[in-house]
Amino acid sequence: MKVGIFSDVHANIEALSAVTAALEQESPDMLLCGGDVVGYGASPNECCDIVRTLSKSTVLGNHDAAVAGRMDYSYYYEAARNALDLHAQVLTEENMEWLKSLPYKKEFSEIGLDICHGSPVRLEEFDYIFAPEQAAECLPIWDKLAPLTLIGHSHLCKVFALRPGDVRELPAEKFELDPDTKYIVSVGSVGQPRDYDNRASYTMYDSDAKTFDFFRVEYDIEAAAEKIIDGNLEQNFAHRLFIGV
Repeated sequence: MKVGIFSDVHANIEALSAVTAALEQESPDMLLCGGDVVGYGASPNECCDIVRTLSKSTVLGNHDAAVAGRMDYSYYYEAARNALDLHAQVLTEENMEWLKSLPYKKEFSEIGLDICHGSPVRLEEFDYIFAPEQAAECLPIWDKLAPLTLIGHSHLCKVFALRPGDVRELPAEKFELDPDTKYIVSVGSVGQPRDYDNRASYTMYDSDAKTFDFFRVEYDIEAAAEKIIDGNLEQNFAHRLFIGV
């Protein structure tokens, strides 16, 4: 089975449209979304509509949880809070109910895959995994991990290979899964990459060949940035799109 995976759309319809067009060329059997469909960007309803339609399963991200009233985000910085407040006001009832229904984690045991937004150790806390020492916090639950755990949240493309008592970071490039190793893969961000590559990110997993690959695609950053500025959102949310950070 070919599975297309993307995450952290953050209401960027231009980036999402480019990714879905690229994924269509890959002809996946299933699409999965790692959460944070909303937040930061200017097109929350449009992005929710697309993800709801195309994704087989979407898990809850922290920005989704905030907009849906499922977590306290009073400690977020002001610009992020303002964007979340705005999205909560403009979301359609259907899209709001969808966010309220999203699970923290989805398991696809038939293909050896789990997906969640942050660390699988404490799902509701949305802990980051972007360094080996953070991935090492999953070693105590190694036996319970799926062969492949997919996450988002950090907006970075990362691969961590776990064996009992050991964690190695691998390059974020195509690799073949070792049956004696379990993997935690951060799939990057569609709508707000933060690895100094401003192209939208998506990934593909072939469960038959046991291969995982990373892809990037260009999109109309100027249009996405202009909508953010015209929408009275934080201008830095627009500026950072150009530099990918």
